[in-house]
Amino acid sequence: MAARRDHSENADSQPLRRRTLLAAGAALPVLAAGTPAAAATSVVVEPSNVQQTILGFGGMNHTVWISDLTAAQRETAFGNGAGQLGFTVLRIPVHEDRANWSREVATARRAVELGAKVIASPWNPPASMTESFSGGKRLRYSAYGAYAQHLNDFSSFMANNGVNLYGISVQNEPDYAQEWTAWTSAEIVRFLRENAGAINTRVIAPESFQYRKNLSDPILNDAAALANVDIIGAHLYGTQPADFPYPLFRQKGNGKELWMTEVYHPNSSDSADAWPQALDVGEHVHRALVDGRFQTYVWWYIRRSYGPMREDGQISKRGANMAHFSKWVRPGCSRITATANPQSNVYISAFKSGARIVIVAINKNTSPVDHVFTVRDTGSAAISTWLTSQSATLAHYNDFTMSNGSFNAQLPARSIRTFVLN
Repeated sequence: MAARRDHSENADSQPLRRRTLLAAGAALPVLAAGTPAAAATSVVVEPSNVQQTILGFGGMNHTVWISDLTAAQRETAFGNGAGQLGFTVLRIPVHEDRANWSREVATARRAVELGAKVIASPWNPPASMTESFSGGKRLRYSAYGAYAQHLNDFSSFMANNGVNLYGISVQNEPDYAQEWTAWTSAEIVRFLRENAGAINTRVIAPESFQYRKNLSDPILNDAAALANVDIIGAHLYGTQPADFPYPLFRQKGNGKELWMTEVYHPNSSDSADAWPQALDVGEHVHRALVDGRFQTYVWWYIRRSYGPMREDGQISKRGANMAHFSKWVRPGCSRITATANPQSNVYISAFKSGARIVIVAINKNTSPVDHVFTVRDTGSAAISTWLTSQSATLAHYNDFTMSNGSFNAQLPARSIRTFVLN
């Protein structure tokens, strides 16, 4: 495709004037395409105004429910070359049956070799530790100590096979447990207080299916429970953007990490290559990082018809939207303040690592939009950009030079574009 040339501006010139039903019923609204501004509008990036540290992007591998990633697909998922997703987080299950533990080793080991963090979540304890009650199935209170040991045993097994887990969860979606083990908030707090201190890796809780704060508030409000948890984990199935911010976490979660550990969006029924619907994923990642201040963004199955990797092992359009972040916003980058929504249907986020700055820009409008980007406290920089649109997928778009801390750029219609400033 022919790249549109961007022109840097002089500093003294004036800028130009899981549920398929749930996801479908409660997903983020699709915004109507607005009319772009007649002249360029301003985006201000502030490298000195640091928000959260980004820890990674990734997805789930569950070899009992679907087949394992192939060797080539592991490279596509966790490598960061051309045609690769650049994922840096792998989530795996803690199977209740120990005979299945070895099934997760090959992909997890390769992910670690390629620099990824591996976390694990249980759906059920071993059957001997559970009991039935009026609400379904729960962990017997007398088995809390044995369950902590079960989680430790899994962590040790993985370590002995070359995978040091970054963290392990108490329970996957304890509040959406028709088919797996249910926990109340009081039970989670009790386990954290009395047993989680014995777990030999970082502890993740509560992994609510919908980021319900009534499951995580009690943890944050209990000093003893909070002392034994390292990561507040959440899923975003149908969660509205207004519920992404978490003031109590900002008040009491000092030193803890905030992870979004599972989602698919906006549904599991459409092809991951449907366009412009795939741009909803880019917007969702933006909102999770900017509105929710999450440090990770983890998809459900890595390889699926609706996922970041198609069943043929190639990156989908949804995957490309994630990769506009994961390939260039690497673990340890800081999100920095930027004009997040300079006009209707345009979403901007920015990140830095040392002197390097990454800007991800999403335009959901049906027409191109022009913006003047001002990067404070920055003079000149070489800029490379990549684009995904209906006709391009993670394509190198163009290179140009920024002078005097600002540049003009056009965002093509219905596109996501990443700018890398060096």
